[in-house]
Amino acid sequence: MGSKFLLLLLAITVVAIGHGSAQVPAQSNATQEYLDAHNQARSEVGVGPLKWSEGLAKSASLTARYQRDKQNCTFANLTSSKYGGNQLWAGGLAVTPRTAVETWVAEKKFYDYANNSCAPDHRCGVYTQVVWKNSLELGCGQAQCAKQQSSLTICFYNPPGNVVGEKPY
Repeated sequence: MGSKFLLLLLAITVVAIGHGSAQVPAQSNATQEYLDAHNQARSEVGVGPLKWSEGLAKSASLTARYQRDKQNCTFANLTSSKYGGNQLWAGGLAVTPRTAVETWVAEKKFYDYANNSCAPDHRCGVYTQVVWKNSLELGCGQAQCAKQQSSLTICFYNPPGNVVGEKPY
């Protein structure tokens, strides 16, 4: 038990210091902020709320850290992931969980529900993943990167959304 407590204390200290660490929101303000921002967007289109998944959060955090440590803080290739995923790279500023989600939700203005399509020369996939009716779980992580004082935020969704030919809600 003593070693588990020490590891937990060490993890809390690393996150609190925030120096180059990847953050795994664990029943924290960040966790609630990710959930609230997602669920607000989902509520606006009549979709039920997501629940937080520690497993998805761990996977998202590990992916963000790998991208920071081994890939120069670039976007992850999530095409073979069993989860749905959204990513946000932001340079030169701190990004809160709410800001990350609001950036994805801003694509809503380009989404045409009637035609289940996106306006020409725009993308809507991160928005439709946020509000995908069949996604039930959410987990997110963020890595602070030295490159241009940037951050990489990744959220995973289970089950994944954006099934071709299906409407998100």
